[in-house]
Amino acid sequence: MLVAGVSGAGKTTFAGRLAALAGLPHTEIDALFHGPDWTPRPEFQDDVRALVAQPEWVTEWQYSEVRPLLAAHADLLVWLDHPFWRVTFPRVVRRTVRRRLLHEELWNGNREGSLAGVLTDQEHIIRWAVRTRRKYRDLVQRAARKNPGLVIVRLGTPAEAEAWLTGSFREAVRL
Repeated sequence: MLVAGVSGAGKTTFAGRLAALAGLPHTEIDALFHGPDWTPRPEFQDDVRALVAQPEWVTEWQYSEVRPLLAAHADLLVWLDHPFWRVTFPRVVRRTVRRRLLHEELWNGNREGSLAGVLTDQEHIIRWAVRTRRKYRDLVQRAARKNPGLVIVRLGTPAEAEAWLTGSFREAVRL
């Protein structure tokens, strides 16, 4: 199972909850990708191949080099398509500020960079979220065309996401 959405949409939180409800393992794909000092791990693609070889799994649908592989092996893609400026943008800002102020360790010893980086770094997570906020519509449509058996669920608000997790999904798997 895959969870898609722009940075800050709540993919990892949702994927963790989905995995717990389904009794499946959740692998945070950022932990597979990021090595120390934010360098890509050379084993990333091999790790993703090993992940999708498992009979059941849940992860986030990120990183262009593995998106096709993930979609080809998934049976379900949940797309968190929340209103960007009203929901997702405030989330990514709050999360980034919290992580920076609390010096939270993310993956493999990495921590959020300087908050001033939002002004100077094109790749700063807040700027990244703004710049990539529209790309998922095309990505999801392309995945649907290439993987006709892939069930896609689009959830347009956090309330819809919560209702789906606690209602439709639970009913579908008879929890």
